[in-house]
Amino acid sequence: MSDALALRAGAERLAAPLPALLAQAEHLATTVILGDHGRRRAGLGDTFWQYRPAQPHDEARLIDWRRSARSDTAFIQDKEWQIAQSVILWVDRAASMSFTSGDETKAHRASVLALSLAILLLRGGERVGLTGLRLPPKRGEAQALHLAELLAEQSTDDYGSPDTDGMLPHSRALFVSDFMGDIAGVEDAMLRAADRGIGGAILQVLDPQEEAFPFDGRTVFQSMGGSLTHETQKAGDLKERYLERLATRKDRLAHLARVAGWQFHTHHTGQSAASALLWLYGAMERR
Repeated sequence: MSDALALRAGAERLAAPLPALLAQAEHLATTVILGDHGRRRAGLGDTFWQYRPAQPHDEARLIDWRRSARSDTAFIQDKEWQIAQSVILWVDRAASMSFTSGDETKAHRASVLALSLAILLLRGGERVGLTGLRLPPKRGEAQALHLAELLAEQSTDDYGSPDTDGMLPHSRALFVSDFMGDIAGVEDAMLRAADRGIGGAILQVLDPQEEAFPFDGRTVFQSMGGSLTHETQKAGDLKERYLERLATRKDRLAHLARVAGWQFHTHHTGQSAASALLWLYGAMERR
């Protein structure tokens, strides 16, 4: 009985963050105004989208004669593109993402943004999943709960690196991380994605202190996993070099995105989550 109670207590502690994470993501998703259908385009389907003037190459059977009778121009009905695409997410859960100088960790902001985007995409009929074969892309509301469960997990590694396993050719992808670790893993992942014709976006999530480096005097810097430690008596002397290296890292990420035909954006936890979500949704549209 004691083992069963301990197991139940552990399960309840593990599941406790899930409703809050899902509820916050749902709320954030509802704040984004996408219009009638944010992902509409012409293509194969049964749903009417718009009328357009007939072109010489259009067959006569495609002409809408009732609409055409009201003018001197022949019109064609465009149907809405209804082929769902797969969007694969990689959200860094490494120890570095648990850093915060305020009330919200990078990991929490990254998870909320990724889950909010997934909710919007799922509502639009897309298939959403996670990389690493952890959760194959599927449609439907139940997929959001599965995503929330996995996004609540933590890794013991100091820094994360994108996983491209399970990314389908010609699909869309999103990488979310602070990208503070070895950039070689990011470069390899972007090369693999480009080889498969995968488009997408890179979102770098940072804490405001990581953007400003407000440290001076004697300071001990330690990685969140505890594997790296650096002590200095003059932290202020490191600021210029640190900011230069951070700018270089951002430039490198932006370059990788451009070469692969992806989008890149830096967001920090002191900024509006809604604005970042709008950028993410738009980035999933760009080619």
